[in-house]
Amino acid sequence: MNTLIAQIEKGKPFFEKISRNVYLRAIRDGFIAGMPVILFSSIFILIAYVPNSWGFHWSKAIENLLMTPYNYSMGILGFFVTGTTAKALTDTMNRDLASTNQINFISTMLAAMVGFLLMSAAPVKEGGFLSAFMGTKGLLTAFIAAFVTVNVYKVCVKNNVTIRMPEEVPPNISQVFKDLIPFTLSVLILYAVELAVKNFLGVNVAESIGTLLAPLFSAADGYLGITLIFGAFAFFWFVGIHGPSIVEPAIAAITYANAEVNLNLLRAGQHADKILTSGTQMFIVTMGGTGATLVVPFMFMWLTKSKRNKAIGRASVIPTFFGVNEPILFGAPLVLNPVFFIPFIFAPIVNVWIFKFFIDVLGMNSFTANLAWVTPAPLGLVLGTNFQILSFLLAVLLIAVDAVIYYPFIKVYDEQILAEETSGTGSSDALKEKVAANFDTKKADAILDGHNPAAKEREETAAKATASVDSSLKEPINVLVLCAGGGTSGLLANALNKAAAEYGAPVKAAAGSYGAHREILDQYQLVILAPQVASNYEDMKAETDKLGIKLAKTEGAQYIGLTRDGQGALAFVEEQFKD
Repeated sequence: MNTLIAQIEKGKPFFEKISRNVYLRAIRDGFIAGMPVILFSSIFILIAYVPNSWGFHWSKAIENLLMTPYNYSMGILGFFVTGTTAKALTDTMNRDLASTNQINFISTMLAAMVGFLLMSAAPVKEGGFLSAFMGTKGLLTAFIAAFVTVNVYKVCVKNNVTIRMPEEVPPNISQVFKDLIPFTLSVLILYAVELAVKNFLGVNVAESIGTLLAPLFSAADGYLGITLIFGAFAFFWFVGIHGPSIVEPAIAAITYANAEVNLNLLRAGQHADKILTSGTQMFIVTMGGTGATLVVPFMFMWLTKSKRNKAIGRASVIPTFFGVNEPILFGAPLVLNPVFFIPFIFAPIVNVWIFKFFIDVLGMNSFTANLAWVTPAPLGLVLGTNFQILSFLLAVLLIAVDAVIYYPFIKVYDEQILAEETSGTGSSDALKEKVAANFDTKKADAILDGHNPAAKEREETAAKATASVDSSLKEPINVLVLCAGGGTSGLLANALNKAAAEYGAPVKAAAGSYGAHREILDQYQLVILAPQVASNYEDMKAETDKLGIKLAKTEGAQYIGLTRDGQGALAFVEEQFKD
């Protein structure tokens, strides 16, 4: 097994290069920026269709009233994501351009959105247009529009293909003329593509993409497809690569489109049978985090004999329950550990196989709502599938099956650690060092230390630093807290502002959403990334370093603790400015 893992690790540089691909990152960041739309729309789905599980159905008038906000948010998601993806890609391209010759992201957003409408909005004879392909069905078209537009702009800006205005003309007016040529070229190119497709296939680009890729979508929903896709999530994580950075952008269009297909099937009284959805990924495959680790901390806490394993289990239970499983991944460790290679890969695959069996054979409806990833997995499962009786049974079964899969491997590993504790050797230290070299484990270590008696002295030192926070921060500090939608970040920003007022610290905090931060970034001295956007750390660092701004990222339990401890939050801010 060690030999196999060593061979797998040789391919790590290649996969890391893929994970840093600017287009995959643009898709991911575009979706993150559009997440408020997705989560907002799901509220109305839950209100409209969860009562169906208890035999209550709203009247058609009430149902239409509830679904109107959904239709004007999720129903035109493709239009929104075109703009957010174009902005994300523009920001990336601008890092390679001179600061005096940047691409105007507002212009690329507008051009890409115009191009998207040309390729997806079907006109009607009476006036206006149909929006059938402006939602999730048009996501692939949205990516095409964004990518073509930004690349046209890059070529034009880099080669100064622009209309130059006299220096006396105000900059905002000059910018309009500077953008005119790339705007025109990008829209005309996308319109030409639309006309060509319409001429040869008789349908618009968005519809043609859906038709051409329908066999691929169907294959992805089969046993082989879901095995390869969700096995890849765990596989990449195990060898030290952030799997979602590679896999999620590649399947995002399918997962969100399938959720809408399921909703339409449910509304029509038919079987919602699409397997590959975002809910499947978050609450079935990664139940408790990548590797389906929800049960693992409990098993470490209750079933192991090693003192170290029991302590790691206790420290990891709460974060893992909310989908933040880094403490158990890095603390045990599970990743890069030959003992856990099989269950780490196999448990997520078995979970999705069982889910597919419930859908295909038992007639359970699949996910119709998109929920926040921090929703505890069992609750996310039953909420996302509208409180069906079968969803409760499925949640219990998945927990039991995952426990059975992990049990023998945990027992073997516990015997190894027990032997180390008895003999006084530390052969697992080399593995932990290897994990630390491949992952950022600092925050996970901090969570584990909080449950470690040996860390008491460090905690007392931190407490002393906290007590002096109001005297050590002399200069005004503006802090920007970023999360996916601006909600979670508000918790920490509020805690900081309240504590700053109470202790007289010169700190002012504001909350924002990742992707919408770049216009205000230069107003802050510190940026803090909430757990759901912490994976953007390296991209964000390129931006903050350019402006001389401090950057910090957080993990689940740590972040929750900071939101509840104003003094601790101020101490955290202070720590970032220590040399």
